[in-house]
Amino acid sequence: MQVKQVSIFLENKKGRLLDALKALARAKINIRALSIADTADYGILRMIVSDVVRAKAALETAGFTVKETEVIAIAVNDQPGGLAKILEVLNNAGLNVEYVYAFAEKQENDAIVVLRTENIELGIKTLTNAKVKILEPKKVYAL
Repeated sequence: MQVKQVSIFLENKKGRLLDALKALARAKINIRALSIADTADYGILRMIVSDVVRAKAALETAGFTVKETEVIAIAVNDQPGGLAKILEVLNNAGLNVEYVYAFAEKQENDAIVVLRTENIELGIKTLTNAKVKILEPKKVYAL
């Protein structure tokens, strides 16, 4: 139930993000969701892509430092408070959420959200017990 995410460390300088995205384009990798966080010196680009293995290889060949991380992709009621309810479930279980980002696409009437908890297995178990819809990796990569 864990989705693999590609994280790229980028120097915070003109053209580095473009270079990474061009490397993925040349490898014919589709980006399903992404998030970027930056500091004055560097950024971390986190992405869900159509093919993690090929994406990682293409980016490393292009000279990027790449890390593969496991995250959880869930369906969230697309209404005010939908995500807050899910975060409350994790908070009540004592789980810290390290980061969250969303897909641009919806599934049926739900928004699709990616999150990383400090303990992925416990996060999945907690969400499953709370009847939160966790998306299958294969479906996520194909969105």
